[in-house]
Formats: sequence, C-alpha cells, structure tokens
Amino acid sequence: MATACHHGMPLRECNLLIRTLARRGSFDRVMAVYYDLRGRGLVADSFTYPFVLRAVGVLKLSVEGRKAHAAAVKTGFRLDAYTTSSLMDMYTMLGRADIARNLFDEMPQRALVVWNMMIRCYVRCGRYTAAISLSEEMERSGLTPDKVTLVTALTACSRAGDLSLGRRIHAYMDGVIGFSLPVANALLDMYTKNSCLEEAVNLFEKMPSRNIISWTILVSGYAFAGQLDKARAVFHQCTEKDLIMWTAMINACVQHGCFEEALSLFRDMQMQRVEPDRFTVVTLLTCCANLGALDQGEWIHQLAEARKMKIDAVLGTALIDMYAKCGHVEKSVEVFERMQGRDPKAWTAIICGLATNGQAGRALELFGDMERSKVKPDSVTFIGVLSACSHGGLVDEGRKQFRTMKEVYRI
Repeated sequence: MATACHHGMPLRECNLLIRTLARRGSFDRVMAVYYDLRGRGLVADSFTYPFVLRAVGVLKLSVEGRKAHAAAVKTGFRLDAYTTSSLMDMYTMLGRADIARNLFDEMPQRALVVWNMMIRCYVRCGRYTAAISLSEEMERSGLTPDKVTLVTALTACSRAGDLSLGRRIHAYMDGVIGFSLPVANALLDMYTKNSCLEEAVNLFEKMPSRNIISWTILVSGYAFAGQLDKARAVFHQCTEKDLIMWTAMINACVQHGCFEEALSLFRDMQMQRVEPDRFTVVTLLTCCANLGALDQGEWIHQLAEARKMKIDAVLGTALIDMYAKCGHVEKSVEVFERMQGRDPKAWTAIICGLATNGQAGRALELFGDMERSKVKPDSVTFIGVLSACSHGGLVDEGRKQFRTMKEVYRI
C-alpha cells in the first residue's frame, strides 16, 4: 500500500519513502519504488543507493546488484564513503566478499566507515583471520578507531581464538578512550568464549556500569566453563532479567543435564510474564525429550503454534526428536510432513526416531526419500539406518547400506 502512491513523485520524496520502507524491512517495496524512479528517468543519488543496495543484499538479487552498481558508475555518480560501504555490504550479503575487497582497495582515501565495513564484511562471511589482519593494518596506518571498529575487531578475535589484538584493545580502552560498555561487553564475550574466565570476571568486577548483556555473557561464560553453581549465583544476583538472560540460564541447565531445573526456570519465567521465543522453545523441547515428558512437550508445541512460530528446520527437528523420544512417533511424522525447509538434521531425526521406535521399514523408506531429494546423509543418519536394519533383522539390507555409506558417501 505504501508504494501505491509513489508514481510521479520527485526524487526527494522517493528517497524519503525508500528510507521509510527499508527501516520497516519492506525491501520488496523499496525495489518497486527504485524501479519506478529509474523508469521515469530520475537519477538515484547518495540518499537512494544505501537503502536500495541493502534491499538488494537482503533479497539476494545478484543481477540487480550489479545493475545498480553499473548504473551508479554510468551516470557519473561519485561513490562517496557511505555508498561504497553500502556496495561492500551488499556484495558480502551476495557471497562476494572478494568484490567488496576490490572496492575497498580501489578507494584512494579510505574513511573510517569504509575500514569498519570491510572488517565487518570479513566477520560476516566467517573470515575472522582476515578481519584481524585488516584491523591490525588499520592500527598501523595511524587511523583512530571508533567503538564500532573495536567491537567488530573483538568479535573477530573471539571467533578466531586470537586474543593478542583483543588484549591490546583492552589496554587501549583502559589507557586511551576510557570505559565503553559496548567494548567492555565485547571483551567479556571474547574472554569467556576462549577459556579466559578469570580475566572476564576481573573485567566484570571492575566495570563501572553493566547492562543485561554483561550479566548474560558472564552467566553463559560460567556455564561454558562447567561452573553451573556460579552461573546460578550470577543469574540470581541480576535484578532485571530479559528473555535472553532467562534463555541463557535455561540453556545452561540443559547443557549440564539439569532438565527438571530448566523446566522449573521456564515456569518462573512465565510467572514474570516474559514471553519465550523459538530459541527458548527449542531448549525446552530438549528437556522434554530427555525426561520423556510428553505432556509438557505437547504443551510447549501448542505454545509455539499459539505464538505463530514458524516450524522451520531447527524447531521442527526439536519437535520430531521430542515426540520420538517420548514414544509418540506418529506425531513426529506429522511434524516432519508439515515442516518447511527439511535439512539433513530433520531427515536424520525422523529416520532415527522411526528406527528407535521399531519401525524399520518406514525408516528405510524415508531414507530412500532423503536420497531421492538429493539431501546428503551424514554419519548420524547412517547410525539410524543401520539401527533400523538391526532392529528389523534386515541383515542383507544392513550390509547394503554399510557399503553405500563407505563407497558412495565416503563416511
């Protein structure tokens, strides 16, 4: 409806509409307005391109991305720092971080926003070592980083397990820029995820201010280090708990096999009127599966449907696993048939579920469907297949599937 009245609007009004639609996440409509203004011979400018390029990246419109880039160059549009950054962001979302790097290298003068974007691009596509290397190159160039630079670089350090730059950033915060909560939280995350819990606790205790993110990171850090009692203590010490904090503590209990406690925490969470999201639901379904708590599992399933949660591969697989482990495998099959986007884990869950519930024939039939669907099985899938053959007394079929596993899938 928002784009129904854009025909004939001048460029300035089109840009305002594009910005509004982009901020609402209405990227299809952003493109509709852009196509219209181009069709009317209007020339897009630096107020148009950042939002259009974002829409192109989100919608994975590779051809349109190249066209928008070419149009900007063809019309003599000067690629300023913000538009170049938007192009780099778009190409990274389209899986072409190499083109983003070419744009970065071609800039005669690189503003801070361009350095930040290229580091972020590397982080987004999982090239953490490259992100660290570029951060260090920027450090050597003498350009003063901002908080965005520091947080992005720390994310790369955390995920690469390279704490050398991270510790220099810690010293830079303490000695140069002063305390920054986002930077301190990024440091906490880096330390906890790389088994430096003592450094994390020291930092946490010295922080002049903290937010819910700080507390949640420490809870998860203690849980990751196997110190559930300390995770509990920090959780109860925190006076204001949001959904992420509750989910972190519930997940900590699940990781340590405290399934009853996890469900009890969920009941406390509901009493505080904190609504669960799909991540909470998946964790709770794991509890029900391990406890064989079918009634509670069904109730959580109903809760997910009442909240109109999409039964995608992650949530669907958790439901399949829960129903199968609770002995209600027909419900597992029903979920599998209804779910959207079946990935290898979903196929594996239903095959293993049928096998452990004594339905060898149906498990093998579904394995055949999986192969015909061109979904590649993994070692866990074959455990289910071979288990089905074992339970069903299908010795010859088991030998055949074992050969397939070794010779076809090289497992």
